[in-house]
Amino acid sequence: MSNNILSFSMNRSTSVEKVDDTCLRSVCRLRDGFTDAEVEIEVKMPDLEIVAISGFLRHAYFDEVKDLDGCLQKVIGVRVGSGMLKIIKGLMGEDENLDQLVYMVEECCHGIILTLTKKVLLKAPDDEAGKFAFYSEMVKKSIRLYDRCAGFAKGTPLVAEFEAEKYGGPA
Repeated sequence: MSNNILSFSMNRSTSVEKVDDTCLRSVCRLRDGFTDAEVEIEVKMPDLEIVAISGFLRHAYFDEVKDLDGCLQKVIGVRVGSGMLKIIKGLMGEDENLDQLVYMVEECCHGIILTLTKKVLLKAPDDEAGKFAFYSEMVKKSIRLYDRCAGFAKGTPLVAEFEAEKYGGPA
């Protein structure tokens, strides 16, 4: 008798690099047993405006997205910041085959935000209690950090106070 065991793994990563003094590039890559996809955006500083975007999506079971490049180009001019998620989804559309790409564009934007937040993180106090209070306050002041990295993930100690204020319940 032969055992048929389903094996599946997924690797998603987002990286950000400085192109020059006025531009950052963020790339989100996804690889799994069915999907090979990548989205790359360039954001102009200091307005955080998306000035270039490219990407591809290959999926074993999805039909090819018609005019993928045209769909991605719709987000040029969007500014990384509050309200961007709704804008990006509205511009790219509701096609089921685009869900993963919409998510990847959002991940690229969040990568930019987290990169720019790094300088603020370095201002945290050295003692553990001070760090905890600093980071907890940071996520309350900048909701876009919530659930965007492991430290600020739902249910973690750093966001407990924020979740209690926003959703009610014990801190």
